[in-house]
Amino acid sequence: MNVSAIPLQAAPEIGPAQVRTLFLSDIHLGTRGCQAEKLLGFLRHYEADIIYLVGDIVDGWQLKSGWYWPRAHNDVVQKLLRRARKGARVFYIPGNHDEFLRGFYGTHFGGIEVVESAIHAAADGRRYLIIHGDLFDVVIRHARWLALLGNTGYDLAIAVNTNFNAIRRLFGLPYWSLSQWIKLKVKKAVNFIGEFERALAGEARRNKVDGVICGHIHHAVIRDENDLRYVNCGDWVESCTAVVEHFDGRLEIIDWTGRPSATGDDMADVFDPIPSAEIATLILQQSNSQAARD
Repeated sequence: MNVSAIPLQAAPEIGPAQVRTLFLSDIHLGTRGCQAEKLLGFLRHYEADIIYLVGDIVDGWQLKSGWYWPRAHNDVVQKLLRRARKGARVFYIPGNHDEFLRGFYGTHFGGIEVVESAIHAAADGRRYLIIHGDLFDVVIRHARWLALLGNTGYDLAIAVNTNFNAIRRLFGLPYWSLSQWIKLKVKKAVNFIGEFERALAGEARRNKVDGVICGHIHHAVIRDENDLRYVNCGDWVESCTAVVEHFDGRLEIIDWTGRPSATGDDMADVFDPIPSAEIATLILQQSNSQAARD
């Protein structure tokens, strides 16, 4: 038998990985540090029945000081809206950078529901409190001007980090977050992360749940301590991390740092052509409305 005569069949296309729930936080759309193309690659790979947007999805602080909204950022919004239209339950829990949405609890934007917090019932019976976490950060609560000042320095660190990693790529070195290293060193010096985690654990106990899932400090982790589970989703500026729940209730951190980004051709086939200006107007109107109330 002539083996070469056997017709070759194309390998079947592998579809998205199905998970029960996606938890995404600290995307910071509207900033130059946002790695939207990486996130689009992640969303192309994972589909879920439930999606929690755990705060700082849109960076209203940055957008009010200078408008930046490239196509990839628009495509992220479109991708999430498309998931909602296809039947996924999508919950948006605002953080401090998108606090302009806190006046819209209980409303829907294209099928995405804005809520103050949520209780998520996992497949294994555990119950999790879902909150962004900024209300447990003493700097945000009591010295907002200091937080804004720190945000400016953080943006500068992200800009330096971008050039730093461009040089690393020339030498074939992997991505390394200079800004995250600096931030963690400083916060470790004041024991900030430990205090933040303990505060969130205390809130979970007050709500009589099995754990808490949050964002805010850009430090992805799943940690069991005593009778509680602390979960932080990470971010899409420095670490490109998210948390997924599998159908057995198991939680897993997905690190997308070295994984593929979505390409322009990929995005053109997937997203609906709603112009960026429409979304920009919505964000600015809500942001100005919140500022007027303040």
